[in-house]
Amino acid sequence: MAKKKDGKDGRLPKKLYEKELFRLQAELVTLQEWVRQEGARVVVVFEGRDAAGKGSTIKRVTQYLNPRIARIAALPAPTERQRSQWYFQRYVEHLPAAGEIVLFDRSWYNRAGVERVMGFCTKEEYLRFLNQAPTFERMLVEDGVLLRKYWFSVSDAEQERRFRSRLEDPMRRWKLSPMDLESISRWEDYSRAKDDMFVHTDIPEAPWYVVESEDKRSARVNMIAHLLSTIAYHEVQRRPLRLPPRPAAKGYERPPRELQNHVPDHAGSLR
Repeated sequence: MAKKKDGKDGRLPKKLYEKELFRLQAELVTLQEWVRQEGARVVVVFEGRDAAGKGSTIKRVTQYLNPRIARIAALPAPTERQRSQWYFQRYVEHLPAAGEIVLFDRSWYNRAGVERVMGFCTKEEYLRFLNQAPTFERMLVEDGVLLRKYWFSVSDAEQERRFRSRLEDPMRRWKLSPMDLESISRWEDYSRAKDDMFVHTDIPEAPWYVVESEDKRSARVNMIAHLLSTIAYHEVQRRPLRLPPRPAAKGYERPPRELQNHVPDHAGSLR
């Protein structure tokens, strides 16, 4: 399949994208320092269609951030013990403390999406989720958590194109799972599930924001720019750092290199 050219079909030109992305990433670093100093707690939920670009956007958000401050929560399937707990319990464990940002690569909304469509939960569990999720999120917001929820939207044709691209790329084939392929035949089921989810959980305290991701470059900069616009952060003063003078040598001698195990010089063999 021929690649689309920059600027064609609405795609953001690469040079313009890279320039704006870097500017936004610099602002994310400023936001991070504000979060750290103010002790803020930020939660960003990433949901949406399979292959809609959630993961690649998360990578751009965290690229220059301190992993001790900004971390990704991508939870595996629940264990038997977790299945017996209150549904939200295992997500609560990953919520941020003061001075932290947590990005949920999929979240508690699994119950409203894949679990409902694939029959991994009962109707009663699903209805209980729709009733409890708004209350759960209101509690987070009332406690001071800055909660942002993003839904990445992509057309069925573009999703299939990205699936085929992954299937043909040995470096990205791992991104495809039987569950992903199932989403092709269940496209309308997932659409209905998403619509019902929005009806019950698009609340004033924690609204959903839809990211049109037919063009991944535009989706990334749009999402990051919007996130920054929703938080009243400011640049914080940092204590200036200076390199200290290196002290004079005091007779230390390094042990002979042959006494240590060294990684072979693979790079040298390439010259």
